[in-house]
Amino acid sequence: MIKIGNISLPEFPLLLAPMEDVSDPPFRSVCKSNGADMMYTEFISSEGLIRDAIKSRRKLDIFEEERPVGIQIFGGDEEAMGMSAAIVETVNPDLVDINFGCPVKKVVTKGAGAGVLRDVDLMVRLTQSVIKHTQLPVTVKTRLGWDDDTKNIEEVAERLQDIGIAALSIHGRTRCQMYKGLADWELIGKIKNNPRIHIPIFGNGDIDSPEKALEYKNRYGVDGVMIGRAAIGYPWIFNEIKHFLQTGEHLPLPTVQQRVAVIRQHLKHSLNWKGPKVGIFEMRRHYTNYLKGFPNIKEFRSRLVQLNTYEEIDEVLEEVLRTYDGFVAEKNLWTFAEGAPNCETAK
Repeated sequence: MIKIGNISLPEFPLLLAPMEDVSDPPFRSVCKSNGADMMYTEFISSEGLIRDAIKSRRKLDIFEEERPVGIQIFGGDEEAMGMSAAIVETVNPDLVDINFGCPVKKVVTKGAGAGVLRDVDLMVRLTQSVIKHTQLPVTVKTRLGWDDDTKNIEEVAERLQDIGIAALSIHGRTRCQMYKGLADWELIGKIKNNPRIHIPIFGNGDIDSPEKALEYKNRYGVDGVMIGRAAIGYPWIFNEIKHFLQTGEHLPLPTVQQRVAVIRQHLKHSLNWKGPKVGIFEMRRHYTNYLKGFPNIKEFRSRLVQLNTYEEIDEVLEEVLRTYDGFVAEKNLWTFAEGAPNCETAK
């Protein structure tokens, strides 16, 4: 078992990464149903929480069925981070996670996200402030460093562990890499195998198949993996990895019936949480990913993104079922048309 504070996770847990404009409760619900062991909210601005910004407050919504779940916050001011941690605790998540990894300019220029990697002393003070203001376990998600010349993750891991964080998730790229190139897992493995490190270390970056999850588990010894982009439109990846780790065999690819069932689950939760207008509108971005790989699917997608009621959408989904009965699409790869994942779409 893996322990994060009083949270017990299975051996080699699979974590759903926090992704801005993606990891909302409806998306988290389908990932939880398909094997995700722990999940995180979209990242939340500490200053937004303090200002009572509607969008930030709404991101605090969590549901019992998705536990264990962490709320992720970011910011560059010690007082604001401490106050936001106290606010987060009032909604009773299982943990508080700090984002020191978002690479986008509008976050970095505020001295937050991956921008803090240039000032490890500040990173320590920000983390201390969060720990001081909550009784919940505090974890951190970060990157290898600012650029190839300043990969300071070894210092970061040791110093953050020493002040009391309960786990560390490491994305295997620098800030300057953004999401380009291959993630460097060698350095993640070095952190895990550092004799000074005793907290759980989770690796993140490029895990998109059961084979890769097993390879990285064996090669680098991480305590678990965090999956982001590969779960968009393909939440089955969590159970596929679990099954492969246990048996060495692949689960069958999801049928059209399974894909439509997940779309309906996602849509219903979206409607319940966001209301009919926003729920239907924001669901439109997901159809391409769920239905990728089906021949001549463009016509159905075009109709789905123009409809305004659940009943109309459900009728089109019934047509999809009839048209593609017996067809199994190849495994989906992430192609979100509206923007990149994680904090790439941060406002």
